[in-house]
Amino acid sequence: MKSGKNGLYDDLKRQILTMELDPDQDLDEVSLSERYGLSRTPVREIFRRLEGEGYIDIRANRGARVVPMNHQTLRHFFLVAPMIYAAIGRLAVQNFKPKQLADLTDTQERFRTASVTGDALSMVLENNRFHEIIGEMSGNAYLQPSLGRLLIDHARIGHTFFRPRNEDMRRRLLLAVDHHDGFIAAIGSHDEDTVVDLVFEHWELSRENMEMFIAPQGMKADALVETPAGSMEKSS
Repeated sequence: MKSGKNGLYDDLKRQILTMELDPDQDLDEVSLSERYGLSRTPVREIFRRLEGEGYIDIRANRGARVVPMNHQTLRHFFLVAPMIYAAIGRLAVQNFKPKQLADLTDTQERFRTASVTGDALSMVLENNRFHEIIGEMSGNAYLQPSLGRLLIDHARIGHTFFRPRNEDMRRRLLLAVDHHDGFIAAIGSHDEDTVVDLVFEHWELSRENMEMFIAPQGMKADALVETPAGSMEKSS
């Protein structure tokens, strides 16, 4: 654990992405102040920064909590994630800088190493950083905040992807590593169509694992629909 404002900021982001802090979990301002050697004012500044980035929610007279995940947010996530990832990918091809491509390559090497050693927490963080860099490549002030919010829930929903329990899940993980290599090559060669194709292949690769996290075993998430009254019933 690091100390100071930067340490608190980095640790809270990591703990939220890796599910060390649960969705909707309260954050104790006093204990964090003591643990990081800070007064309460800088802790509140970090809370506001993280709220702006979509990691936490600050409630009047109730304090800060990890941003929750509920049925509505998950539904929105699955509806819009592929569209935003595809738009980001196209813009990344058009606007990337050589330094960003080098950073993407370095991040991929760390992700690959973590996949070989089975370091699930590092895989979550390096995968998140890989897609953050693609967002930075896009240079779009409107899409980047949306991407950032999506990546938070993608990491939290998809954490099972990086803990493969059978050969099929291990095969999917290896394919994800190959997809990252494909993104780097396609962006570097300014191939928008290949990047978009990879976006949808990459999305489908992880979607079923994310559904395993959302739905109980034996229940397909996409077999449930919400009725107008808000109850759940099986689709035909």
